[in-house]
Amino acid sequence: MGQVLGVIGGSGLYQMPGLSNVEEIVVDTPWGEPSDALIKGQLGETTLLFLPRHGRGHRIPPSAINYRANVWALKSQGATHVLSVSAVGSLREEIAPGELVVVDQFIDRTQRRAGSFFDELIAAHVSMADPVCPLLAKAVAEAARSTEARVHEGGTYVCIEGPRFSTRAESHMFRSWDCSVVGMTNVPEVFLARELELPYATLALATDYDCWRSHDASVDITDILAILKSNVSRAQETVRALAALLPDAAHSPASRALEFALLTDRDRIPAKVRERFSPLFAKYGW
Repeated sequence: MGQVLGVIGGSGLYQMPGLSNVEEIVVDTPWGEPSDALIKGQLGETTLLFLPRHGRGHRIPPSAINYRANVWALKSQGATHVLSVSAVGSLREEIAPGELVVVDQFIDRTQRRAGSFFDELIAAHVSMADPVCPLLAKAVAEAARSTEARVHEGGTYVCIEGPRFSTRAESHMFRSWDCSVVGMTNVPEVFLARELELPYATLALATDYDCWRSHDASVDITDILAILKSNVSRAQETVRALAALLPDAAHSPASRALEFALLTDRDRIPAKVRERFSPLFAKYGW
């Protein structure tokens, strides 16, 4: 199988011109059901797998998303790369609503989410110093620039629990931490992708200035939705361009993330757990 790009984002992304051989795939995982069925299609030489993060109709709030099932479903269907397309609030004057950010760092402010595949009966400690694949991020930025959008490369995404927006004090705190954008969905998604050795990058769509600018009104959901709607075609164009620019996944830092991560003695791992993870560790001698 060649390159397979998994795209997690809004349900409108896969309704793009030029996508052929479209089919819907219902996937079950050891972690339960993903947010929705996967939409599989072909774009040139690249296979695309689309997953609506909140389910079609935006019915699943951020804290209730089954992030483990979502990432596992993409991996199980052959994804070699994962692109997250996400709405965010800007924490920087220079990142205006409607502009795009390809972030390279994350701060986790969530509280109620299962954040690892290795949290029961098996212990693996995966490095997350640089959780975004730099090769994929570079390709995403290049693809985004081809849409003539203003693109900011690098920056820190602070992920809050949601579904509420930040208080003004929180927004100022995030700015003092040198964060660039604030969102509700990319954690633990980014960490789970690294645990499955999937190169991951985020295309963040700035929809507002959060609430840190004292001369602005607070975040207005109707304004956010208007900007999101206008950005659907731009996100589609980015995905289309990225499909032709995907780097070799074997060269990604993610490709051997599990090499030295496992600490549990193999003979002490229950057979069912060993069977579940054996495809991940097979190249390391399982």
